[in-house]
Amino acid sequence: MSEPAPREHVGFPYRGVAEYVSGTLAFVHTALGAGQPVLVAVPSAKLEILRDCLGSYAERVRFTDLTVAGRNPGAILPGVLLAFADEFGGRRTAIVAEPLWPGRSALEYPACVAHEALVNLAFAGRDVALLCPCDAANLDPHMVSDAHRTHPELLLRGERRPSPAYGDPRQTAVAFHPPLPAPPPYAATMRYDAVHDLAGVRSFVTGHATTAGLKPERRDLLADVVSELAGGTLAHTDGPGAVSVWPERDLVVCQLRDSGQLTHPLAGGGGLLTANLHCDLVRVHARPGATTIRLHMAVHD
Repeated sequence: MSEPAPREHVGFPYRGVAEYVSGTLAFVHTALGAGQPVLVAVPSAKLEILRDCLGSYAERVRFTDLTVAGRNPGAILPGVLLAFADEFGGRRTAIVAEPLWPGRSALEYPACVAHEALVNLAFAGRDVALLCPCDAANLDPHMVSDAHRTHPELLLRGERRPSPAYGDPRQTAVAFHPPLPAPPPYAATMRYDAVHDLAGVRSFVTGHATTAGLKPERRDLLADVVSELAGGTLAHTDGPGAVSVWPERDLVVCQLRDSGQLTHPLAGGGGLLTANLHCDLVRVHARPGATTIRLHMAVHD
């Protein structure tokens, strides 16, 4: 039996600008007509199209560029969608969110699908309507099929209908958090097992991130995130942890591994929430007795 879903979480595989505008504006105007707060969180080019088409109604809508606020797919749920809905207490809210667009990398894609699955858990039972456009004309077919798996309903040719492919969001989220490949042989690794090691962890990350070309502000931010996550290892597990750092194309990658276990797909408080809000990409794999968290920070921002 599937987990409960939000009152409305509708996937919208559109083809072309005309269909995109028609379907999205109908959703927005319905919400505005009911006096509901509306958020439109889409890529910048689509955002400008919708703003122009809304005309004077645009003043009643909040717009968020997801190419900025949602650069890390893991930041969209806590930092954009839940943050907006929570502003209005028990009021019904309406959200247009397009977390996946042509140009998303292969590294980012699984996080996008996991995000859409987790929306169903995070908003279960809440009075929120979500419309999630998906560029069916320019995304690979398997990406469109995955959108059918993560949305209880679909908007197809102007009609809403249940998605026959919708699956249990927990299982879907786990499927898109697969085991991570091992760090490369040239990665630098440090073990830590006591609070007095945390200063060394910070120095270790700072030094290697600097060598890899990360700018001072982002280097220090990465060190802050790693320090918080490493502190969580020491507070919540009985064993040591290990942190690895290496350059990867235009990224600095930092991985933490410990003997803890994330038991719920929405577990993300503390350090993991900080990581998602500040890193360019966060990938997590958890199994009994081991959790791996991999952080990506772009060298050129």
